[in-house]
Order: sequence, then C-alpha cells, then structure tokens
Amino acid sequence: MGLYLKDICNILHYSQQWLLDRQDLIRERQQDLQILTEEEYQKIFIFFSNLIQILGEQLKLRQQVIATATVFFKRFYARNSLKCIDPLLLAPTCVFLASKVEEFGVISNSRLITTCQTVVKNKFNYAYTQEFPYRTNHILECEFYLLENLDCCLIVYQPYRPLMQLIHDIGGQEDQLLALTWRVINDSLRTDVSLLYPPYQIAIGCLQIACVILQKDLKTWFAELTVDFDKIQEIARYVLNLFDLWKTYDEKKDIQALLAKMPKPKTQPSR
Repeated sequence: MGLYLKDICNILHYSQQWLLDRQDLIRERQQDLQILTEEEYQKIFIFFSNLIQILGEQLKLRQQVIATATVFFKRFYARNSLKCIDPLLLAPTCVFLASKVEEFGVISNSRLITTCQTVVKNKFNYAYTQEFPYRTNHILECEFYLLENLDCCLIVYQPYRPLMQLIHDIGGQEDQLLALTWRVINDSLRTDVSLLYPPYQIAIGCLQIACVILQKDLKTWFAELTVDFDKIQEIARYVLNLFDLWKTYDEKKDIQALLAKMPKPKTQPSR
C-alpha cells in the first residue's frame, strides 16, 4: 500500500486531536437531545450540510473547501449545543474560514452575504420565509468564536487523497469506481463518520460501498489491506443508514417544523 510516511504521521496527529469517541459525542449532545430525537438531530445536520454544499457551489468553491467547511461545522457542534450559535450563521462562517484555510482565496464579505441572501431566498425558501438576517459583522464575530472552538486546529485531512492512492493501487482504468466513491464520500459528510474515523478508513469504507453498487468484486484486493475491518464496516453502516433515512425523509416538507423545534440562541440579530 502506498500511503506515504508523511501522510501517516499527519493522520496520526489528526486522529489524536479531533477524532472523538461515539459515547463522548452522545454525551456532548445530551442538551440538544432532550429537545430533539437523534433522528431529528441528524435531519437538521443533513439540512445544513446541504446548505453548505449549495452555498459552496454558488461561490464556485472546490469540493475540498466545501468538505472542510462541513467538517468545521460538525466539529463546532460536537462540543457545543445548537443554541450557542444559529447554524444559519455558522454555516457561511465555516465556508468563509475554509476558503482561507484551503488557500482558495478569501471570499469578499459582500459577495458572501449576497450569495447567502440569494441561496436562502431561491434554494431554501421551503425552510426560511424571511430573508438571510446576518451581515458581515456577524460573520467576523462568529469566525473568532469558531477559531477558538476549533483550538486553531484548522488543517482537515479529507478522504479524497487516500481514495486517489487506493484507486491507483487497484490499477487499471477505474474512472467509474473513482467517481462513485467520490460521491459516496460527499454523502458521508451528512453522517458522523468525519468525527469518529480517520480519512483513510472513510475512503476504504466508501470504496467498499461503491464496489457493491457497481457489483465489482475486489474481495481479494480488500483482504490484502492492513486495516481494522470492524471499523470499515461501522463506517459503511453509517452511510447505508443515511441512504435508508433518505428514502423516507422529505426535507421540503419536514424541515420547517424541525427548525422551529431546534434549540436557539437567546439573542437574534438586529438588522
């Protein structure tokens, strides 16, 4: 297997800093889970992951930047209640910070706010009846709070790079397998796996799902990997559970009631 020594050292440091235990995660969420069920909580996070995705696409950001923004968002709420900061404010703040961290270039404040207003009005009007309420000063203040909560640990190792290495090791033309696994990794951002498992394990878990969908038999190749396959199966279960949830979840119909039920900050922005 061709993961480079530098990558492995980086991943080991990453795992010590920001990989959480499932029980710790549930304990941190107890305050919110007194108001929301686990499924409702997950649906709210799927919604805001979708919002970050569409906001990023409208700003023409690379998927790596969007993925980093989503991980920042999930890390913040892994340690904080939803009532600490309105997720509608934190989502664009995460995009703003991720664009700088991933060296995409700083998005101008006015462009970010204008894009948020357009996205909320045109793409998420089924969730919000009023316009996007935040301005530049709110984003900048929120960014400071976000940085503090992330312990200034801003480098996020994503599963895309290990995936490229895995596809290279499989050999041959595997464009279809690469494209589908890439999409499954994007889907995995709507689950907790980025908080619980290192990126190379997520890449293998998503690759396994893609192989099943494409009916591609790589059992022998997988058997040669030096990896904890119990963890790989856990990752696959998280993603497959998401797919099951999507079959019955009508976001456009359900989200307004969920957002109304969600714990909220006491102070709302003044115009």
